[in-house]
Amino acid sequence: MSVRRLNHAVLWIREIDRSVEFYTDVFGFQVDHLIPGRAAFLSAPGSLNDHDLGLFAIGADAPGPEQGRVGLYHLAWEVGTLGELAELGRKITERGAMVGATDHLVSKSFYAKDPDGNEFELMWRVPREDWPAADSDLRSGPLDLPAAIAHWGTELATGSAAGSAS
Repeated sequence: MSVRRLNHAVLWIREIDRSVEFYTDVFGFQVDHLIPGRAAFLSAPGSLNDHDLGLFAIGADAPGPEQGRVGLYHLAWEVGTLGELAELGRKITERGAMVGATDHLVSKSFYAKDPDGNEFELMWRVPREDWPAADSDLRSGPLDLPAAIAHWGTELATGSAAGSAS
């Protein structure tokens, strides 16, 4: 037996209100359940899950994640179109959350951090028919979003996000 997909993620955060504001503004998540000051359960629009992201507050002075330590590196959230990726890139840049942008050849990605330093990836999946051959050079490089938009446009929906928000 194998797993089907990731159903939800749960993060330790410092302050509920700050994190809920971030994830509802940047990701467009909706609040499904809120325990003031303690926890929140959020979901993506159209999701069939009871929640896609759980947030549990552990206090304003809690230490944040540290690079190079064992633990979660990042979560990857898939968007449906390059237009959506571009809009999210604008939002995370305006908030000072952007940490990088990469062309993975099979996906186009932005990397950012939430207010507690939890890293996440926002990615658009390249149509499978445009993936490079398995025996080709598969090294990632810098993201050229305008070139990707010129090639695929802003409205081409691919991957699981094309058929489901969960």
